[in-house]
Amino acid sequence: MGAEALSAGGPSGATRIDYAAELNEQQLAAVTSPGGGALVIAGAGSGKTRTLTYRVAWLLENGLHPWNILLLTFTNKAAREMLARVTELLGPDADGIWGGTFHSIGNRILRRHAGLIGFRPGFSILDREDQSDLLKSVAADAGAPVRDKRFPKPDVLAELFSLSANTGRPLPEIVHERFGYFEDILDPIAAVHAAYDRRKQAANVMDFDDLLLRTNQLLASHADVAEHYRDQFRHVLVDEYQDTNLVQSELVHLLGSKHGNIMVVGDDAQSIYSWRGANFENILNFPKRHTGAQTYRIETNYRSVPGILDVANAAIRGNVRQFEKNLRAWRKEGARPVLAELPTNNDQAAYVVSQILELNRQGIEFREMAVLYRAHFHSMEIQLELTRRGIPFEVTSGLRFFEQAHVKDVAAFLKFAVNPSDETAFRRMVRLLPGVGEKTADSLWSAVRAGSASPAPFGEVLLRAKPPSRAEKIWSQLAATLDEIAPDRKPIAPDRAIEAVMEAVYEDYMRAEFANYENRREDLRTLAGYARQFGSTEDFLAQVALLTNVDGTGSRADTETDRVVLSSVHQAKGLEWRAVFVVWLSEGMFPSSRSVEKPDALEEERRLFYVAVTRGRDHLHLCYPQIRLGGGYGEPFQRRSRFLAELPAHLLEKPGADEKPRAASPAKKTGSRDWWY
Repeated sequence: MGAEALSAGGPSGATRIDYAAELNEQQLAAVTSPGGGALVIAGAGSGKTRTLTYRVAWLLENGLHPWNILLLTFTNKAAREMLARVTELLGPDADGIWGGTFHSIGNRILRRHAGLIGFRPGFSILDREDQSDLLKSVAADAGAPVRDKRFPKPDVLAELFSLSANTGRPLPEIVHERFGYFEDILDPIAAVHAAYDRRKQAANVMDFDDLLLRTNQLLASHADVAEHYRDQFRHVLVDEYQDTNLVQSELVHLLGSKHGNIMVVGDDAQSIYSWRGANFENILNFPKRHTGAQTYRIETNYRSVPGILDVANAAIRGNVRQFEKNLRAWRKEGARPVLAELPTNNDQAAYVVSQILELNRQGIEFREMAVLYRAHFHSMEIQLELTRRGIPFEVTSGLRFFEQAHVKDVAAFLKFAVNPSDETAFRRMVRLLPGVGEKTADSLWSAVRAGSASPAPFGEVLLRAKPPSRAEKIWSQLAATLDEIAPDRKPIAPDRAIEAVMEAVYEDYMRAEFANYENRREDLRTLAGYARQFGSTEDFLAQVALLTNVDGTGSRADTETDRVVLSSVHQAKGLEWRAVFVVWLSEGMFPSSRSVEKPDALEEERRLFYVAVTRGRDHLHLCYPQIRLGGGYGEPFQRRSRFLAELPAHLLEKPGADEKPRAASPAKKTGSRDWWY
């Protein structure tokens, strides 16, 4: 059946909502579009949520029943917010819309038809902890070499299997591309994968990926079920379409293909999640897959001052594969963005914090300011400087630097080398070994404790203990490593000690234990660089302890406390602040060194930069150091990011420029809501 045409006002020709008064011209065109395929390219800050909300209201006011509308989102919060706003507009007439995340809609369908694909209606859904426990059991039962320290732990297996599921790519391809260090043990990993699927079905459980995969399986293999839902959902609307993966895109097609009324809303310039399976091709190829689809552009930005949008438009221009757009500012005046070239990474941190203090003095709350970065380890010097200056901050990209598990693990080796009586450090260190739990750690400590105060070398003392058979080989390596970082019980320089622990013991552990191994390795290299400034390991550990115990961040749930936000750009998407500082804009950092050789990866890095720029409302500072002090490896001299080099010089001003920033026009408000929402 072809697309259905819509006529304004439904049967009576009148609507309760004055759409022309509530929407700008571009939003109105999308909201009142006729039936058929529709791609809505909604630029940053342009009112995407508002457009979708009013589209749903328009459909209802044109005679569509609520249960004939399927609204797919990425978060429960987004679904609740849009449905609540439709209810505000139309009251009980909106009751009955099928709205929710892809996974929640999949779950809803599967509950009705699970028996058709070999499950029972009361199936359980595994959370990440449950999934990890099941994978641990499956791996052991499947005869996988789980005692091999190189074999991936359950969380890493879950990441591998999820990427394969969401990208539709065979497991060997995923391993080759993302986890090359597992290629020689691919066969047992594949065996665990197959056994895991069998065990789930036998136990009547599904993981989160199954909620999508099994729904698609159901619809593809049972034509009567697929026809029922295709007939019911006369209009399918999708939020954040640029973030969909292959499975989600296929689900949209399976459910919306009969009537052809599929409206997807998103921004190709903000597609930044390929690393977790999102497929940029979905939004790029939507007009090709849906013949006759209309494209609508929404380009008026209600968030940022004109200078920030000038930089954003210039920033994304370098991408070849995109839907061209030009963000236009609703606001009339404001400060130009600042390009801050600093001598060193420590100067970069000092600059950012001094500007935060100045803006706070001018009346901007700490919570209205954010420091954004490409990778978590880029935040270390900023955290240190904020702590020194007594400025409260919140790290949304993870734990504070020195509180991370891998940082504390490596620190435990150094602590024990300095103080062999440190039972806590010893326990943390040995629990990293295969087969060593709490009780085994107790017995090992009992054997080692007597010799900890003696002058004997660590190797001699540790070899008095008898570790589990699984840990015998690595126990000898541990003893040798301790002797290397503290020969004759005299600790070497802390940076060299960190590098020795990584090379001898900890890198292999991280590969098997953490899916984000490379990011954690960069953290530890940064830690080694930071340690280089200390004359002794004792001084270094004392400073780490002081920084770890400062009450700087508190709980994320503590929304009443005024805190500066530190965040990766990935986690900042969808958020905004009055002042934004983007740091480490140097080649190899942003863009990352892993992306510069691949055109598609580099274009995604440029989109990531675009997302960072468009988070700011009033003030934007783009920062990079010319020298990286204590990097621990590589070239200390930093070249500014190509993304900065692509910006016309007249769009940016330098710190301390004579021109004073003009007062920014406030964002338009209606009641307590931002107008563009």
